[in-house]
Amino acid sequence: MRRFDDLISSPISPVNTTHIFAKPLDRGLFHLLQSKAALVLFLLFTIVPAMHAQFDSGTVLGTVRDASGAFVPAATVTLISVGKGTQTTRLSSSSGDYEFSNVQPDEYTLSVTAAGFQVTATDRFTVSVGARQRVDTTLSIGATTDTVTVTGAASQLETETSDRGETVQTEEAVTLPLNGRSYADLSVLVPGVRKSVLATVASNPPRDASYNVNGLTSQSNNFELDGIDNNAYQEANQGYSNQAVLPSPDAIQEFKVQTDNYSAEYGRAGGAIVNATTRSGSNTFHGGAYDYLRNTKLNAFGPFYGTGVKPTLVQNQFGGTFGGPVFKDRLFFFADYEGLRSVAHLLTTATLPTTTELSGLFTSDGTAGGTPVPVKNPYTGEVYPNGQVNLSDPNIDPVALAVFKLLPTPNIANAPIAGTNYQYLPASTTTDDKGDARADFILNPKQNGFFRYSQRAVAFFQPPSFAGPAGGNNNGTLYARTRQLVAGYNWAVSSNSILELRFGQTWTASGKSPAYLGQPNLLAGIPNVPQDPSYTGGLNTQSVSGFTQFGEQATNPQFTNP
Repeated sequence: MRRFDDLISSPISPVNTTHIFAKPLDRGLFHLLQSKAALVLFLLFTIVPAMHAQFDSGTVLGTVRDASGAFVPAATVTLISVGKGTQTTRLSSSSGDYEFSNVQPDEYTLSVTAAGFQVTATDRFTVSVGARQRVDTTLSIGATTDTVTVTGAASQLETETSDRGETVQTEEAVTLPLNGRSYADLSVLVPGVRKSVLATVASNPPRDASYNVNGLTSQSNNFELDGIDNNAYQEANQGYSNQAVLPSPDAIQEFKVQTDNYSAEYGRAGGAIVNATTRSGSNTFHGGAYDYLRNTKLNAFGPFYGTGVKPTLVQNQFGGTFGGPVFKDRLFFFADYEGLRSVAHLLTTATLPTTTELSGLFTSDGTAGGTPVPVKNPYTGEVYPNGQVNLSDPNIDPVALAVFKLLPTPNIANAPIAGTNYQYLPASTTTDDKGDARADFILNPKQNGFFRYSQRAVAFFQPPSFAGPAGGNNNGTLYARTRQLVAGYNWAVSSNSILELRFGQTWTASGKSPAYLGQPNLLAGIPNVPQDPSYTGGLNTQSVSGFTQFGEQATNPQFTNP
């Protein structure tokens, strides 16, 4: 594995969701105090058919007191972003309380000033996605020209919400070992979360982001990314993930897995809420590059060392990130890309007719030297006591004779009758490209927002159970192409009302096609057999008792485009 961080550093019928909601402040009811905001909300509520809250940010709140413990009203509380340098101000209420909503996950400091008191500043603290971070401050009497820095003002225990869950930061997502680099796999660090069988043995390829939470199925969870719906809605799920967009761990700012007692704005799921947010740029440029390599030479032999055969695998997972300012303190960008190239030669087996059987001779062991087995002609009733069938019999289907010529010769010596007698090492390949581009803007201390565009194209090739155009019963090529457009806008309308808008649109085109897509249909002798190369794949499905299925998979081709 090679990784280079901070290379640069300086001082389909689409799923369409629009979310409009208000969040109460000071534990009170939500009130719209400005007529403009009321008009905007009225118009939006009348034209948007479905609305529900989706939070991808956090909240900073607390109480300002003096040394005696008395509340300090009208204190000026300023929240400062360490990375972006932006500042937002609130006034404490008559009971000394203040609250900042729509705070993007990041590091912050807090500064509090009031007449007759010294300026009180806190050290850095972190705001997590979906968190309500309490930071209480105590002011000391003195001149406002003096500044007191308080260490550990931010509460280490979140007591403002009743939900249960854990937050995973960027550092954990990037540094903890992940086979396949799926950030959501870190959800198993949370108590009560286990991988579904769909993520291990019951799906090929394994299905990403499949977890059983609270004893429910893996589809009972709700995935959100930057405050919008990120659930995969393909019926066949050819993207092999419960998420529509799969960000790289390097593109994730952090994510929170909430397993119980989460607040009503999330909804939809009885399992877990996996609430993730993507990274944004800051006032300094930062970038990184990585390449995770796996290949046969690095692999162990496994338990059967005596065979001298290693599992054959060549895999590279590579990518990079880059972000920084466009206009300092105003406009920031972040972009990332990740690619995956994997080629694995896996042992594949099949049960095929022997050369003797294909010649029309049936014996007890499938060889010419075996005991003949009597065969009855189902059309004429004639019995062949020596097991030899006349292949020139007009009742024998000419298509079957043509298929016999396409079947490979069994290559496992001394295989039992009707047992596995053929093996080979075809290449199973994976090609995956994905990336994100995000821009964050700050209009003024009360208004900010962002845009994000994400794209992914993945293709898995799973070879047939035996070689040749008659080979079958396999997925062939599985593909998924996904695009997602997201926009967000936050406006602190007044001291106790906010407006938060989210727009998300996701397009997915996914499906599978036969391994020999475009090959002529081998049933050409039958009238009206389709020959459109966009879905033909050699031989159609043929099931013969006692043998591996011939021809393409019965459910292939197919597609779902939600």
